[in-house]
Amino acid sequence: MEQKPICWVLAGPTASGKTALSIRLAKEHNCEIICMDSMQIYRGMTIGTAKPTPSEMEGIPHHMLDVADPGEPFSVAMYQQMAEAAVADIVARGNQPLFVGGTGLYLRALRHPMAMGMVTGDEKIREVLEHEAEQTDGRFKLHQRLFEVDPDTANRLHVNDVRRVVRALEVYQLTGVPFSKQPQLEAESPYQYRVASLTMDRALLYQRIEKRVDMMLEDGLVDEVRALLEDGVPADAQAMKGLGYKELIPYLRGECTLEEAVYELKLGTRHYAKRQLTWMRREEDVLWVDSLQTDAYQKLEAWFTKGEEV
Repeated sequence: MEQKPICWVLAGPTASGKTALSIRLAKEHNCEIICMDSMQIYRGMTIGTAKPTPSEMEGIPHHMLDVADPGEPFSVAMYQQMAEAAVADIVARGNQPLFVGGTGLYLRALRHPMAMGMVTGDEKIREVLEHEAEQTDGRFKLHQRLFEVDPDTANRLHVNDVRRVVRALEVYQLTGVPFSKQPQLEAESPYQYRVASLTMDRALLYQRIEKRVDMMLEDGLVDEVRALLEDGVPADAQAMKGLGYKELIPYLRGECTLEEAVYELKLGTRHYAKRQLTWMRREEDVLWVDSLQTDAYQKLEAWFTKGEEV
């Protein structure tokens, strides 16, 4: 049997040093980087997402940056589909795919893609639902209906992913049990994933987070959020609920001071980093590397190239 291509994954909490280490890996091992960050996918959201700058990229190809409009929802299923297409393209050119980011849900979807349930389909129900989807605003109405009966699945699926939305509603109509609560079948991934996660002393990580937030503000984060709102991105859009955006909207509305908004942003980012670490500890077969240790790069290199811990 032909061996599946191996994708490298460099995960870790925000401000843990992923960018610098990933660029070094990419330069030395012919990698192309695939963003694994649920906010860096959005166009026009650069400062608040800590998106790598062209100078930081150092000429390394990056994928899954700026692929979504901030005014539109973006689902985990969409990310999985687009990221796997990027992997196929990279592998076809003989290069090494390197995922970089801290969105654990994206990693879970890549490593453990889910089939669409074990319930036998009903062609009549499906036809009715598909017909509804074709009507004016039909896709949005179906997605809203799914959200009412199964918010977990609705949050995972994009409104335009009609096939999966219809399937989830079909399963609910047939069983009365939300798709997310059904016994799940795991589909087979076309790729293998070798995963490493960065970590460091919690106090030092929090210091780095606070420094990063201060730098974002100096770089014009407030103006970035204001420009998005002025461009018509709804304040309640999925993208605007991300860190760095949701905290500054009340300030721009005059509902709090900048000092209060920055406090909430720093606090929220620390909590988010803690959740990122907790999520990664649930993942199996992960090499943990303290990114501040002098041998951090050597440990990552040995793990990715040989599957060995040093």
